[in-house]
Amino acid sequence: MLSLFGKKAKSKSVKSARTIVSVTKKELTKREVRGLFELWNDALQTGNPQTVADRYSKSNGVCLLPTLSDKPRYDNDSIVDYFVGFLKKQPSGKILEGKVLKGSDWAQDAGIYEFTMGVDGSKVQGRYSFNYIYEEGEWKIAHHHSSFLPESVTMATPITKKEVRSLFQLWNQALASRNPSNVTARYSKEAVLLPTVSDTARYDHEAINDYFVHFLKKKPQGEILEGEIIVGTNWAQDAGIYEFTMGVDKSTVKGRYSFIYVFEDGEWKISHHHSSVMPEGVLPSPITKKGVQKLFGLWNDALATDDPDAVAARYSSHAVLLPTVSDKPRDSYELIKDYFVNFLKKKPEGKILESYVKVGVNWCEDSGIYEFKMGVDGSVVKARYTFVYVFEDGEWRIGHHHSSMMPEQFL
Repeated sequence: MLSLFGKKAKSKSVKSARTIVSVTKKELTKREVRGLFELWNDALQTGNPQTVADRYSKSNGVCLLPTLSDKPRYDNDSIVDYFVGFLKKQPSGKILEGKVLKGSDWAQDAGIYEFTMGVDGSKVQGRYSFNYIYEEGEWKIAHHHSSFLPESVTMATPITKKEVRSLFQLWNQALASRNPSNVTARYSKEAVLLPTVSDTARYDHEAINDYFVHFLKKKPQGEILEGEIIVGTNWAQDAGIYEFTMGVDKSTVKGRYSFIYVFEDGEWKISHHHSSVMPEGVLPSPITKKGVQKLFGLWNDALATDDPDAVAARYSSHAVLLPTVSDKPRDSYELIKDYFVNFLKKKPEGKILESYVKVGVNWCEDSGIYEFKMGVDGSVVKARYTFVYVFEDGEWRIGHHHSSMMPEQFL
């Protein structure tokens, strides 16, 4: 009896469960399934990543395998993160062909769609599959897999070695614009920049842009001296030696380079850029005491340009300036430049009266007394000075500069 009673109880339970399913069962027409894509596309038009993410299921089983990222997205936050970048292109989608399957509380739409990017009018086709579930009173995307059309990926976008070399010129033209954003735009979405004059590797556009904010102040223009090119399937490499002329002071710097280019969003972009100083130039040539004293002349010549950038460019990347007529230490390019904006208005011309020189390994020091004649009024000012020079980027630069009034004038 107990056994029989148990079977009867189990049968009753199953019947009850089926009753619940039949009450909650939702089944769409094929036209209504296709309409779910339009809801998602409408969400794209808002430009709001969270609005798009709200079209996806909140369950633990949600999954987005996006077109333009290797990273699967399994929760709301990571889905929002993907659309932050994608929506910047102002995409608008259209289904070109597809097949709909439907069942109780679920539906599937799979095929080929096309996006028109509002930022530049470009069009991109891809394969899609949407799996929808009925959740909390409405239909949501439980699974979304989007991928490039395979034939477009496996077939290489043709490029010649001459065209690869011309990609450097596009980057060089961006440098000439003096706009960090223009330079950054030459790099792919997941680019890596290992720059010449920074120990910090740059793995995203924000960090890459930050580097060029500072580098462009030198007004650089590049020229490839020698290099070798390799062309692959949808990628190319150009590696060799280039040279930059700095517009602020006409100095030149050679470096080794490697650019790896990838075909992304319809154009060639820099995926990897490694730039380094020439290894033989890392160690300076021996400098004499007379050579140390001549370094002051380079700084004085920069004063004569009336260009604060030209003067600031004489200082090393980690320089400290303790100036004559300011209580504020200057420990960055911007602060050093700011000091000379006002000082150069006096049209100063310097001359060393007494000099004491020390020479070390990769550093040297010149300290003593100098005098400035101010071109605006002919006045003359004496001061004590200390310059500590360091060898950086193939040349001697000012690592520390301390200038002070003659103390006896205050007595």
